[in-house]
Amino acid sequence: MSLLGRAGHAPAARESGYPAHREGVARLLASYRAIPPGAVVRLAKKTSNLFRARAATSAPGLDVSGLTRVIAVDPEARTADVAGMTTYEDLVAATLPYGLAPLVVPQLKTITLGGAVTGLGIESTSFRNGLPHESVLEMDVLTGSGEIVTATATNEHAELFHGFPNSYGTLGYTVRLKIELEPVQPFVALRHVRFHDLRELEAELERIVVDRSYQGEQVDYLDGVVFTAEESYLTLGRRTDEPGPVSDYTGMDIFYRSLQHADGVKRDRLTIHDYLWRWDTDWFWCSRAFGTQNPKIRRFWPKKYRRSSFYWKLVALDRKYHIGDRLEARKGNPPQERVVQDIEVPVGRTAEFVEWFLREIPIEPIWLCPLRLRDSAVAGAESDRPWPLYPLEPDRTYVNVGFWSAVPTVPGQAEGTANRAIEKTVSALDGHKSLYSDAYYDEAEFAALYGGDTYAQLKNRYDPDQRLLNLYSKAVQRK
Repeated sequence: MSLLGRAGHAPAARESGYPAHREGVARLLASYRAIPPGAVVRLAKKTSNLFRARAATSAPGLDVSGLTRVIAVDPEARTADVAGMTTYEDLVAATLPYGLAPLVVPQLKTITLGGAVTGLGIESTSFRNGLPHESVLEMDVLTGSGEIVTATATNEHAELFHGFPNSYGTLGYTVRLKIELEPVQPFVALRHVRFHDLRELEAELERIVVDRSYQGEQVDYLDGVVFTAEESYLTLGRRTDEPGPVSDYTGMDIFYRSLQHADGVKRDRLTIHDYLWRWDTDWFWCSRAFGTQNPKIRRFWPKKYRRSSFYWKLVALDRKYHIGDRLEARKGNPPQERVVQDIEVPVGRTAEFVEWFLREIPIEPIWLCPLRLRDSAVAGAESDRPWPLYPLEPDRTYVNVGFWSAVPTVPGQAEGTANRAIEKTVSALDGHKSLYSDAYYDEAEFAALYGGDTYAQLKNRYDPDQRLLNLYSKAVQRK
């Protein structure tokens, strides 16, 4: 298999999508002007990868329907110009024919590039490439004041450039982003390394991040899964063009189950396309909530519906009709508290957090993904923490821990008891959590964790009339 065309030559340069993009921008600006003065500005977008509830509104929103395409790919410069609402599925489809991919490709196909930059994203290249916003060279942003500005790391809007990640659309929305791309190979050779002790896994993970190798073999991709305290895995990926058989986890086989084995190292191979989307088919492991992993059901579940976007529709129905809680009530069980979070702790606190989590929160498996910020000099930042709204330290390894399920509530306990306990523990371990789901911080603690005065200054400059929600209202108060 080749990433090139059938004849072995690179495809012709992609035609520029700038005329269509300009039309989309014009519709966006017209929709902004149509929103009544004083009304909150929101996206007119029915779908989302956020797990926190949003207040219902009948007010008109921003028309982003013309901002969903890859504008241009420059294979020589290894860059792409991309409209803000373009999904990673479409972005990858445009870059792979050139043997290129975004530096970080979040795990789910319908995550948008703009969403991953303003709301953060992560994947198995993050131990060497950081987070998606770190590969952005410039971006056009529609600010709360209705102006489109171009922000780079060094121009007059550099503060917005560095303050935009983790702002979740409260400073503005990306209209266009220019991003770096990196070369990829047609295949990814995988090694699933079994661990019986979380402390041992933590130590090996920290070493691999620094050395970028394991037992003398290069590591280009790195993540892991914890099933129990005695059963956990690191999955090590290596780029390769060596031909050979590949596995397929879009059918009856399930990727996360393929990791499991008794001891030592288990090998596997995937095409680069299937590797990038290995988690999407079963939404990591969350498709089991819909019965999709039952072979009797899976056999008749159409492949086109084995994807995260369809599972999202099922979740929306559950939210609307409380299907899960009604089923639990029939069994005599209490309602469930949704515990859907990604957190980051320093690598040396990983085992400590996971051990606490396994004791206190009855959810498994959980996902591990190491990350390090790219060189701050590349980002062009003067601060030792170049991204102030999510202030991770350069030259320090963190581990993202992802867990996505629900736990039974206990009568008499406060709303969000499990989530509050997680927040408290993460803060005690010098960590952060992502804001795409439920949050319960008080306003002072939230400000200390997510930008504080820096955010307030950016808000006053780029949204002086408060047309957009502020970050605390959006992330915690869920307005």
